[in-house]
Amino acid sequence: MIDQLLEAQERFQDELLARSNVVGVAVGYRETGGEFTDELAVVALVEQKKPKEALRPEDLVPRELDGAQTDVLEIGVMRAQQASTPRSRWRPVIPGGVSVGHHMVTAGTLGALVYDRATGEPLLLSNNHVLANSNDARPGDPIVQPGATDGGLSPADVVAHLLRFQPLLYVETAIQPSPPNPQPSPPPTSTDGSGTGSEPQGCFSLVMTLGETLSRANRPQALSVAQSATPFVPSAPTSVAFQHSVPTNGLDAAVARPAPSVQFSPEVLGIGRIAGIRQPILGMRVRKMGRTTNLTEGTVNLLNATVDVAYNTLAGPRTARFVGQVITSGLSQGGDSGALVFDATSGQVVGLLFGGSGLASIFTPIDRVLEALGVRF
Repeated sequence: MIDQLLEAQERFQDELLARSNVVGVAVGYRETGGEFTDELAVVALVEQKKPKEALRPEDLVPRELDGAQTDVLEIGVMRAQQASTPRSRWRPVIPGGVSVGHHMVTAGTLGALVYDRATGEPLLLSNNHVLANSNDARPGDPIVQPGATDGGLSPADVVAHLLRFQPLLYVETAIQPSPPNPQPSPPPTSTDGSGTGSEPQGCFSLVMTLGETLSRANRPQALSVAQSATPFVPSAPTSVAFQHSVPTNGLDAAVARPAPSVQFSPEVLGIGRIAGIRQPILGMRVRKMGRTTNLTEGTVNLLNATVDVAYNTLAGPRTARFVGQVITSGLSQGGDSGALVFDATSGQVVGLLFGGSGLASIFTPIDRVLEALGVRF
């Protein structure tokens, strides 16, 4: 049954994404009355559900696609998850699951210690937008722990240097995110005399946005346009031809090389040692340890998700499309990006988290991350 739905998703995905307000497509369980059923469907993801009367006929999602049942799921606005609440400076040994970041971003989460497949060298795993500033970094750039917004400074708190990252491919012309929420206050700039004086960049939203920025008062800000004071602006419809032309991303990931004098633990705070890897499945209970929300649990609700993600870069807001992602119930907030996602039962790693909204979180299957970066646990 799921193979038929995946085939239907592949055939009709661009057609669905061309509709106004549709920001993603996945395969998962239908939702009724706020509860997930055991009925599978091709799921159209929207920032905000709207009454039929508010949509043009051509923007309505059909009840079925060549025999495959469909559903519409409100997912809010997902943001690349960085934040501005303080977290500890870990010394002398730094575990996974704690605050870290490129010296010019706010803060994210250190996923874990990994090893280069070719050389055996220990490396640090997190997101591109945490360690490589959404492509706006160079190999050798300093990584601080804690992240800059948590008080980390260069050179005093430099624990690693960026080694390599999977570049993010951005949509050059059409898909624009909904109006953004305010960014957190900038962290301190470099104190080593070589800083640029510019403000650190924070990853912005995944148009399913994957990061919830927190206010200075440590209260969660509105994460979706529907919840914020900003009027909701539905995504503009585009042509199917345009959807075919959009470049796609498989992951948001990077690795850094530890500084010689700094020790890192192979354990993840609150979880322990990694017990291997496995594939995520629908209904799986998962957990993660993140810089902001600590140890939380959720459920895998959608597989093979295609979503448009908005980032804040030095060039301004950009949008990137991701494919083959996994969506869970909400288990993260701003600053949790880069956390490993574990099968709650076995302790095996299933993915690398890179964002969420108040309604959902999103991660990349871990085998894809390890293969792309040439690393292992």
